[in-house]
Amino acid sequence: MSRPLSPPCVSHAVKLVADTNVVVSGLLWLGTPGRILEAAAVGQVTLYTSPMLITELSATLAYDKLSQRVQRSGLAHRELLQRYLNVAILVQPTAAPRVVPNDPDDDHVLACAVAAHADLIVSGDRKHLLPLGSYEGIAIITAAEAMKRIAVRQ
Repeated sequence: MSRPLSPPCVSHAVKLVADTNVVVSGLLWLGTPGRILEAAAVGQVTLYTSPMLITELSATLAYDKLSQRVQRSGLAHRELLQRYLNVAILVQPTAAPRVVPNDPDDDHVLACAVAAHADLIVSGDRKHLLPLGSYEGIAIITAAEAMKRIAVRQ
């Protein structure tokens, strides 16, 4: 993303929660996940997150294995985190249900989506989240599928 992301515009846009893997990809590799962050910046989607997802994102951006990629972005990991916070709306889930037995972090994604009354959960997690297909009526899809759905609604 060459230009700074601006604050979200809350409208009748598609409401979505992005799993941390999608956010990291969007911030560091751009591509389709980056287009989702851009769509949030211009109000095509309304992006939601939660304190637990922000904590996970912050920890992930600080991983040694991502340090070179973070450096290439020209921003410190805290600046990348702030870039995301500029386009996401923070919600406070009341509880995180135990749904994903082998990855409790994924339960926080589901809880955030429920709290946000999201239309979509966007994930690259082919092991835990994507196989669920949906949770409480909220579709769980890839970034590529999300962009197709966003384009259809425009």
